[in-house]
Amino acid sequence: MAEHEEKKHEESLMDRIAEKIQAHDSSSSDSDNDKPSESSIKAKVFRLFGREKPVHHVLGGGKPADIFLWRNKKISAGALGVATVIWILFEMLEYHLLTLVCHLLILALALLFLWSNAATFINKSPPSIPEVQIPKDPVMEFAQALWFEINRAFAVLRDIASGRDLKKFLSVIAGLWVLSIVGSWCNFLTLFYIVFVLLHTVPVLYEKYEDKVDPFAEKAMHEIKKQYAVFDAKVLSKIPRGPLKEKKKD
Repeated sequence: MAEHEEKKHEESLMDRIAEKIQAHDSSSSDSDNDKPSESSIKAKVFRLFGREKPVHHVLGGGKPADIFLWRNKKISAGALGVATVIWILFEMLEYHLLTLVCHLLILALALLFLWSNAATFINKSPPSIPEVQIPKDPVMEFAQALWFEINRAFAVLRDIASGRDLKKFLSVIAGLWVLSIVGSWCNFLTLFYIVFVLLHTVPVLYEKYEDKVDPFAEKAMHEIKKQYAVFDAKVLSKIPRGPLKEKKKD
């Protein structure tokens, strides 16, 4: 009887040990499942301007994004080269757009006219001039996109003028002030060329070094928000606003 009781005690002890081991394994597996995966950690990383998509998608995708990000180096270099030549012609050589267009048209029409008439005398086929027509759909899409952006800009300006968003009002005023200063330094063509060059350099550099730029931008945004909170508490919160006056009248 004593041996039988000892065996039962040993079996119950082994069962308890096995249950503890199983419980520990299950808890460890649950804790592993509770740990965030690498993808979720990467998804929570701060990205500049709050973007959640790659830079290529942010730029709209397609051929324009390929050009700005130098996916095809020949096309990107060609576009930047053409813009540089145009800027040199109009700014460095002080050429005018209307004069350039007229001179190019005179040269092209003169060459084609002489070639077409000389072909009958030298027994050669005249030049085949293709029929050029602008398709309707791209023009309508561009006009619709431009219409949408203009209406959205008008809506933003209306909200700002009505005094609903003080933060947006200050940001727009600051942006216009900076733009006016830049406009006093250079004309529209030079400004357009600078923006074009920046579009060909900044996105591709950011895409290459985004892991280093985003942490620095996170610190900068945190500091800006901190300073804005102090400015809001000391200055902006003390400024009376339009809707508050209307409520007092009611």
